[in-house]
Amino acid sequence: MSTRLADVTAPPRPRAPAEPDFGRALEEVEAALGDFLDAQARDPADRCLPPLVDVLREFVRDGKRLRPLFCHCGWLAAGGDPAGAPVARVGAALELFHSFALIHDDVMDGSHLRRGRPSMHRRLAARYHGDDREAAARFGVNAAILLGDLCLAWADEMLLTAGVDDDDLRRAAPVLHAMRSEVMVGQYLDLGGEWTEDVLDRAWRALRLKTAGYTVERPLQIGAALAGGGPDLLRWCTAYGRPLGEAFQLRDDLLGVFGEPGTTGKSVLDDLREGKQTVLMALTWRRARPGQREVIRRLHGDPDLDADGAARLRAVISDTGAEDAVGELIEARAREALAALEAADLPATARRACAELVHQATRRTR
Repeated sequence: MSTRLADVTAPPRPRAPAEPDFGRALEEVEAALGDFLDAQARDPADRCLPPLVDVLREFVRDGKRLRPLFCHCGWLAAGGDPAGAPVARVGAALELFHSFALIHDDVMDGSHLRRGRPSMHRRLAARYHGDDREAAARFGVNAAILLGDLCLAWADEMLLTAGVDDDDLRRAAPVLHAMRSEVMVGQYLDLGGEWTEDVLDRAWRALRLKTAGYTVERPLQIGAALAGGGPDLLRWCTAYGRPLGEAFQLRDDLLGVFGEPGTTGKSVLDDLREGKQTVLMALTWRRARPGQREVIRRLHGDPDLDADGAARLRAVISDTGAEDAVGELIEARAREALAALEAADLPATARRACAELVHQATRRTR
C-alpha cells in the first residue's frame, strides 16, 4: 500500500525534539508496570495473590518491550507529548496483554523455556505441594491458564485507569477490540485449526493475525488514536506497520530454528518438535525434493527430536533455499515499511523513532 504525503494527517500539536528517547520511554513503561503490580500485591483479593504477582513480575522482566515502543511511536506520530504519562501506562497494559498471550502460547505449545527461564506452567508446577509429578504438571498448566487470564484482565484495568481522555479511549477502542480478536484467531490457525491443502496460505494468515498485527500495526494505531490521530494516520500505521510486523515474525521463525539459545532464551528444538507450520517450513516443503520431504515427514513434529535430527532438518531447510528466501522476504518488507515512512509527513521525532524500530525488529538476535 502506498501512502501519499497528504494522506497522513494529525492535529496541529507542537512538534517534539528531533531525537527520540527510547530509554526514557522504556523507563516510564517499567515504572508504570512495577507500580501496578506493587498495587496488586499490596491490596490483593486474597493472600494467595502476592506470591503469584512475584512470579509474574519475574516473567515480564527482560522482555523486548517492542509493543510499548511502537505504541509510543504512534503517539509521537499524532503529535503527542513525548513525556505524556498516559502512553507509558497504555504501553505497560500492552505488555500485560503480551504476557497473557505468551503464557497461553507456551501452554499450548508445551514449551519448556521462555526468555531463557522456565515457562510459566513449569514455574508454577514447581510450586505444587506434593510428590506426584503428573499432578504437579497438571497444576502448573491449569494455574498458568488462570494467571494468563489475570494478565488479560489486568491489561484492561491498566488501560482504563491510564488517565486517557474518554474521547481518545473511544477512538482507540475499535483497534483494541480488533487486536484481541486477531490474536485469538491467529493462535487458532497456528494450532492447525483449519484444514487446508495450502499450508503456506494458512502460515501467512497465522503470522499476520497472531503476531504481526499485535506487535507493530495495532500498537502503533493505539498510540496514534490516543493522541488524537485520525483515520488517515491509522491507515499509514497499517502501510508501515503491517510489513514490518510480518518481517518481525519471519525473523522470529528463523531464530526459532537457527538462533543461539543462549541469546534467544529459547530452544532451537521446540518449533521443530512441535511441527510448527511456519512460513519457513511451508516454503521448505514446497521446494523440497522427494527425499527431503521424507526427512521432513519423519522428523518435523517428532516430540523426541534430538540435536542430530534437528541438524538434518536445518540442512534440508538451507539446501532448499527456504532460509535465504525468508531472509529476502524480511528485507523486502523492511524496505516496504521504510518506503511508507519516507512518504509520510510525520514529526521528526516520530520519523527517527520509526526508522530505528525497523532496524530493531528485523535485525534482532533474540
